[in-house]
Amino acid sequence: MTRHTARRRAAGLAAAGALALTACGGGDDTGGTQEGDPLVVWTVEAQEPRIAVQRQIAEAFTEASGIEVELVPIEEGQATQLIQSAALSGELPDVISLLNLGFVRQLASEDLVDTDANARVVEALGEETFAEAALALSRDGDVQVGVPSDAWSQILVYRTDLFEAAGLEPPTTYEALETAAAALTTDGQFGITLATDASDVFTSQTFETLALGNGCQLVEDGEAALESDACQTTWELYQALATEYSPAGTQSVDSTRATYFAGQSAMVLWSTFLLDELAGLRNDALPTCAQCLDDSGFLAANSGVITSVAGPDTDAPGSYGEVQNFAVMDGADTEAAQQYIEFVMSDGYEDWMQQAPEGKIPVRTGTPDDPTRFSDAWNGLQMGVDAKAAMADVFGQDVVDTIASAPTTLDRWAITSGDGALLGPVSTQMPIPKAISDLAAGAVDAAGAARQANEAVAAIAADQS
Repeated sequence: MTRHTARRRAAGLAAAGALALTACGGGDDTGGTQEGDPLVVWTVEAQEPRIAVQRQIAEAFTEASGIEVELVPIEEGQATQLIQSAALSGELPDVISLLNLGFVRQLASEDLVDTDANARVVEALGEETFAEAALALSRDGDVQVGVPSDAWSQILVYRTDLFEAAGLEPPTTYEALETAAAALTTDGQFGITLATDASDVFTSQTFETLALGNGCQLVEDGEAALESDACQTTWELYQALATEYSPAGTQSVDSTRATYFAGQSAMVLWSTFLLDELAGLRNDALPTCAQCLDDSGFLAANSGVITSVAGPDTDAPGSYGEVQNFAVMDGADTEAAQQYIEFVMSDGYEDWMQQAPEGKIPVRTGTPDDPTRFSDAWNGLQMGVDAKAAMADVFGQDVVDTIASAPTTLDRWAITSGDGALLGPVSTQMPIPKAISDLAAGAVDAAGAARQANEAVAAIAADQS
């Protein structure tokens, strides 16, 4: 497709609004490529230490291929606007990296992605070298909307010392979770801290994590399904946890972490990006519990990790996570773009994961000749910003193995049912966070929250049809 066509398609992108990404920081340059220009690569992983690693990878690629790379960090909040503007002006970059599943599908639906080039990259690297679940999430039927680069998982982190002292089972099921939350809610401590912020996609991610564990889906047979029996069970659990066993008031991505770090809650649902902070390796997000003042490793040593909480309504509980993607853009220098992605996902992959091992779980486990090369390398990488430590040295090998297996079991709403186009507008309009906020405030009960969210999703689906 020509860039002229891309300009026409870009108008639809604006309607999607800004989608939630997983990076921050960076500049606001835009790029374009003509014959003889460097390969232009935008990245939304724009924290300076991570950009430094990406520059090193780009320099190694240039040395190996002779192809110059212009690496352009973009701010997450500006990504949609910048891509829309670049498409309208015919100046899309050749490659964008670190696109989440919702965003890359939105771009592909607007014909701004060269899905055939993406497919050639996967074929060249070898489909069998990717985690099957992660690869499936990066496809829309037979269309390769992105090239999966890495993943993070949403995890339930819990205080093993408090559970053991109370004689509680690990919170691997709905029943065990609610039982523990009730037992560990005492004077000065909550059983769990749970997201309730109406304006944060993190709240929706938290709900979806529990919902997938019970087989609750956003859409079934083309219809909004948030009032199904399985979903109603999840709404009821969320109501109990948020109103009886979690701090009152709006709980956000920051406050949930802070409460757990302060020792004020026994459980928290967060992403694997929490782990380096939990280990005391980031000075801007240190554990602050009373015991942590004398022992910075106390909380990490007394925390367990679970990737899926099984509900009573399914025999096949799913787990929530995000798969990040590379995408070759419309009008790119496809040969050079494909070479670049293939290089990052092979010769540069160990360095790529080193940016943040706790949140860059390998979705490509190895090569055809060495099937476990990258998973083995990841296992020994050091996490942290202001201090470094191997994940196994802090949390033990069992936790590392649990996290490493996440890309093989990931599920997501809408994508697996063939309704992935809903991800973008559902993420931006936030019907689920709004319903949860009302639920936590007592404005509606579980049935009312389910109905409110379901009607909003149904309206979004109708607009998409």
